[in-house]
Amino acid sequence: MNYRHAYHAGNFADVLKHAVLALVIEHLKGKPAPFRVIDTHAGIGVYDLASEAATKTGEWREGIGRILAADAKLPPAAAAALSPYLGVVRALNGDGMLACYPGSPLLARRLMREGDRLVVNELHPEDHAALAKLFARDAQTKVLALDGFTALKSLLPPKERRGVVLVDPAYEVPGELDRMVSGLKEVERRFATGTILLWYPIKDAKPVAAFRKKIGDLGLAKVMAVELLIRKPDDPALLNGAGLIVVNAPFTLSAKLGALLPELARLLAQGPGAAFRLEELGRERATGKEGVPDRT
Repeated sequence: MNYRHAYHAGNFADVLKHAVLALVIEHLKGKPAPFRVIDTHAGIGVYDLASEAATKTGEWREGIGRILAADAKLPPAAAAALSPYLGVVRALNGDGMLACYPGSPLLARRLMREGDRLVVNELHPEDHAALAKLFARDAQTKVLALDGFTALKSLLPPKERRGVVLVDPAYEVPGELDRMVSGLKEVERRFATGTILLWYPIKDAKPVAAFRKKIGDLGLAKVMAVELLIRKPDDPALLNGAGLIVVNAPFTLSAKLGALLPELARLLAQGPGAAFRLEELGRERATGKEGVPDRT
C-alpha cells in the first residue's frame, strides 16, 4: 500500500507497458464487436509531471521525454508501432510542453470507442478516490477498490468475451512473481478469448529467468515474453528493466514489437548492457528475437 506510481509515471517501464497496451487495443478495434479493458492495479489514471513526486525522481525525462524527442527520427515501422500510444500522450498535452502523462486507465479510455467498456481497480484509498473522480461522469467506465487478484475472479469472463486484462502490481510483497504464475492459468481459463498482459520488473536476471520458465511450464498455447533492459541487470537494488507476459497476443503484435524493441533499447538505455527480448514461451517455445540496440 506504500507504492505510489506518481514517482515513476512516464518512465521507461511505462513506455513499454503502454505502447504494448495501445497496440492490443488498436487491434481489438479492427472488428466492430465491443470489447472490455480490465486494469487491476490502475493507479490514479493521469499524472502531473510538475508534481513534487514526479520532479523528485524525474524518471519521465529518461522515458517518455526521450521518446517524444526522438519520435520524428524513428524508422517508419517503429514510429507506426508507437503511434497509438504517442497520439494519446500528445492529445493530452495539446500544443504545449509535456506536462501530464496518461496512466493505463486514461490511455485505454482515450483509445476506446463508444460501446466498449473499461473496468479499473485501485486498492490504495487516496489513489482510488482520484481515479473515481477522474471517471465520475463516464458511463463506460466502472471504478472498483478491491485487491487486484480478487477483482479478477469477479470480473472474468466479461460479457463481451473480447478484450484485454492488464495486471500490474507494485511487487512490494515477497513472492509476487509466483502469485502471478499461480493465477495466470486460472485467468486464462476464465477468459480464453481475451488478451492478458502481466507486467513485471527486472532487477536480477535469475529470478526473472525462473519466472519465464514457470510461465512456459504452464502449457498455455500462446504466451510471449516482451522485455526491455536499460542496463545490464547486475545490481538488484535497481530497476534494470521491465517485461510483459502476453497471453493470446494479437497476431500482428510480434512483428510490430520486433521493429519497436531495438529502438526502445537504443533510445532508453541508461548504461552498458541495454537489450531486449521477444520470446515465445508457450507451445511455440524456442522461437523469438533478442539482442542489443544498433548504435551506428
